[in-house]
Amino acid sequence: MDRAALLGLARLCALWAALLVLFPCGAQGNWMWLGIASFGVPEKLGCANLPLNSRQKELCKRKPYLLPSIREGARLGIQECRSQFRHERWNCMITAASTTAPMGAGPLFGYELSSGTKETAFIYAVMAAGLVHSVTRSCSAGNMTECSCDTTLQNGGSASEGWHWGGCSDDVQYGMWFSRKFLDFPIKNTTGKENKVLLAMNLHNNEAGRQAVAKLMSVDCRCHGVSGSCAVKTCWKTMSSFEKIGHLLKDKYENSIQISDKIKRKMRRREKDQRKIPIHKDDLLYVNKSPNYCVEDKKLGIPGTQGRECNRTSEGADGCNLLCCGRGYNTHVVRHVERCECKFIWCCYVRCRRCESMTDVHTCK
Repeated sequence: MDRAALLGLARLCALWAALLVLFPCGAQGNWMWLGIASFGVPEKLGCANLPLNSRQKELCKRKPYLLPSIREGARLGIQECRSQFRHERWNCMITAASTTAPMGAGPLFGYELSSGTKETAFIYAVMAAGLVHSVTRSCSAGNMTECSCDTTLQNGGSASEGWHWGGCSDDVQYGMWFSRKFLDFPIKNTTGKENKVLLAMNLHNNEAGRQAVAKLMSVDCRCHGVSGSCAVKTCWKTMSSFEKIGHLLKDKYENSIQISDKIKRKMRRREKDQRKIPIHKDDLLYVNKSPNYCVEDKKLGIPGTQGRECNRTSEGADGCNLLCCGRGYNTHVVRHVERCECKFIWCCYVRCRRCESMTDVHTCK
């Protein structure tokens, strides 16, 4: 091999090593691109052409009928993340498709997907929860042959209390099983201490997202009896709305636990005086503190809050004081023109007035 070829090989190895450092778990996150409407219809692209790792592609080939559920799970997670953080300094912004790289080639959430911060923890939890929710819903709707309603709850109940299990209970256990199979990457297959810590953190947060779906399962009942009386009730278990699951995960985010960047037998809290306090499987964990989202950082892909719209009268996260990080805000007047006071005129058209309104809009300096 000549000198030029050796030099080129060395540069390629260096580039690959840099990518592994920047995105140690990036391959796990590429499936999230399926939730973006502009990505296209995954069923038409085929498993081999989707942004999945080798294990996910193999599972996709064996269970292609699950692709719509995977896509819906990704869409649910992205939508809920953006909804929960829409007024925060970090607003769960997704990375725009690069002009040089095809869509799906890099992590959807950019730096946050591999930073090991509280934001990373929320992303992994809400995406795993979205996959559980969508797959379980498809099972209950009868869209798949290998799962349906939860059969373990059939013919049970309490005759003395006047109720029995019936209807179609959501089989959340199948949804959780598939989410683990599709998302969880074995730690033993990774190299490097830093990668193992981040992967262990991500696996834990995946499970925390799944536990949130299971924790918020509720029981719905329907009454049966003469003249509408509730002599007997038929009950079934159902998942909560994904918005409610998102609120629970946001609360977990606010109370997330920082862990040590060294793994011995298990993950431990970073603060030594708190290590006797147990870590629960539904807690969100992070390794690194969040960056300053107030100012732009092109290297990390952080846009900052300049130009973001804020609420002048709010004391919350969306208020101009907090969102603008004390820099102040600009106020400009926006003119709205719309049709109003519409009336139906016989026969046959609608007549409307043209109404104008002026609104103050405040944006961060």
